[in-house]
Amino acid sequence: MTGGGPAPGGGGAVRPGGALRGRTAAVAAVLDQGAAGLTNILVLVLAARLSTAAGFAEFSMVYLVFTVALGLFMAYVGQALVLVRGGADTVAAACRSALGFTAAGALATGAVLAAAGAVLPPGGRALVALGAVLPVVLLQDAARYCFSLLGRPHHALAADGLRLAATVAVLAAQPAGASPARLVLVWGLAALPGLAVAGLLLRRPLAGARGEPLRYLRPGHLGRRFVVEYAVGNGAGQVAVLCLGLVGSPLAVGALRGASALFGPLNVFFGAANGFGPPLLNRLGGGRSVVRVTLLLGCALAATGAAWGGVWWLLPDGWGGRVLGESWPAVAALLPASAAQYTLMGLGVSALLTLRVLSPRETLPVQVVFSLLSVALLYAGFAAGGAAGAAWGLAAGSGAKALAAWVRVARVRRRADAPEAAAVARA
Repeated sequence: MTGGGPAPGGGGAVRPGGALRGRTAAVAAVLDQGAAGLTNILVLVLAARLSTAAGFAEFSMVYLVFTVALGLFMAYVGQALVLVRGGADTVAAACRSALGFTAAGALATGAVLAAAGAVLPPGGRALVALGAVLPVVLLQDAARYCFSLLGRPHHALAADGLRLAATVAVLAAQPAGASPARLVLVWGLAALPGLAVAGLLLRRPLAGARGEPLRYLRPGHLGRRFVVEYAVGNGAGQVAVLCLGLVGSPLAVGALRGASALFGPLNVFFGAANGFGPPLLNRLGGGRSVVRVTLLLGCALAATGAAWGGVWWLLPDGWGGRVLGESWPAVAALLPASAAQYTLMGLGVSALLTLRVLSPRETLPVQVVFSLLSVALLYAGFAAGGAAGAAWGLAAGSGAKALAAWVRVARVRRRADAPEAAAVARA
């Protein structure tokens, strides 16, 4: 996915003309989420097919740097943006502010990455390429959040759909054995058509609005909280995998990222559940109904993860090699662990979704403690069994988080049921 989290369904602002409503908007938003997620998957698959195992490992590490940078930017800017309330003028000004801050921040971050890559060994050229294209890809993703706030997910779908097509076309045209730096550069530049379309579609709704990018530097900005949640919930694991490549084995990073690419479609489902689940669950009213539905959802997501892993496990090696090239043998060795991880993640996602609806303050402690535990298990597993051990460590961390989250759900339900039981006893 190009985003650092599920694309939100839009804030509570007054919708300007041209906005979609109801089911049409929800369908367009889900399709946009799918297009963004599919782009992420195909980037890794195509890079693996074009590269040697060592080249894909290097590409994966740089792409992981981008993933962390994107997640931090969209947590700080995008998640705060979609909470803006007000009329069309307020919304337009907020969007201009977000785009202005993202552009300035991406240029500064890109310059730092390029400078860091320039002083590294030859492998640092891919990091220089990332620094050059970072403003393009971050701005294109920031536009998605603007379209969400404006109630125009179909415009986000148009831009992301074009980016998907351009990314596949330019990467498929690269020669076998292309360097990681070249792949990073063409991948980033492939976002230009989508960014151009997004700019044209934003021109009218943002016409006349004055941005204030410095608002993002004011004390108390909500983005700081969202960055913390992202850092402990997602960023910690990604940084841990990146550090594994720096201090351990880049090939292990390539194998782990290749496995995550195969399970990418499940990330789309998880993102859709987080993005569109809360409004639907809130309509159920009672806590018991919410728990019943999310438990069924968790079972469905877990079964899907197990089935998807089983499909890849049963594929002949020749078929897997056509998908991931030289990286397939290393990735295939991780399939049992990755299938277990995504099966358990399905249960965890549904539990955290339940807490987000019933008691939102309960999620952060779970994310902090068990994300750090997952990092510890990742390194312990790698020390014990290499890349396969690291994958099993991640699976164990996902299982522990899911168990802890459901235990919290049970406690929340007991607290909610206690007053009702007391009232019945008094009656």
